[in-house]
Amino acid sequence: MTIGLVALSALMGVIVVWLFRQTINVQPWQAQAAIPAVSAGAPTFSAAKTALWVFLGVASSLFALFISAYAMRLSFQDWAPLPNPPLLMVNTAVLVGASLSMQWTVHAARRGEAVRVRRGLAASGLLTVAFLAGQLVVWRQMHAAGYFVTASAATAFFYLLTAVHGLHVLGGLVAWARAGLRAWRGAAPESLRLGVELCATYWHYLLGVWAVLYALLVSNDLGLAICSSAASF
Repeated sequence: MTIGLVALSALMGVIVVWLFRQTINVQPWQAQAAIPAVSAGAPTFSAAKTALWVFLGVASSLFALFISAYAMRLSFQDWAPLPNPPLLMVNTAVLVGASLSMQWTVHAARRGEAVRVRRGLAASGLLTVAFLAGQLVVWRQMHAAGYFVTASAATAFFYLLTAVHGLHVLGGLVAWARAGLRAWRGAAPESLRLGVELCATYWHYLLGVWAVLYALLVSNDLGLAICSSAASF
């Protein structure tokens, strides 16, 4: 199982490296922190960026441990696969839209377009709330169908993985609310740029994590493949 854990950690590492290459790697909840101005295109190395790496590292390790345990539990004979709610795919598409909206807002902030910044923040926020609402609807559907948290290991992991991811999304909405409040109070786009970029970074990370979780939840074969590869060593 160690091999599977290493592989999953490497996958999370790829996501973090991709975020770093976007040069907007700063801790989301410090979106409004004052940072000295730097020349265009120059990377900013600060305590906030260091904190971001620590946070993303801890978060990635947490998700990797949960996913590793999930994949290992799949190999037990008493595992009972869950149905795949169609709404999960819709929710995934909604989160993709939220991430794209955040990136569009970043471009608007860089061009100094205050109206588009407000529109982008509104769109990304609404889509994110819609994602969380959709996840709650899925929970309700599962519960109504008799798939309770204590019904089986599969249901317990389903609720655990989606709940942990949902809590991270809620945390991101705190930074989004702060950036949105400043935008609607008439702050200049230049002063909003950092906060918007931070939100976009976090949203891209949340999307990457959810892509991994969604793939596991809808495909038992993927988790079993991880266990099989680990067992062969």
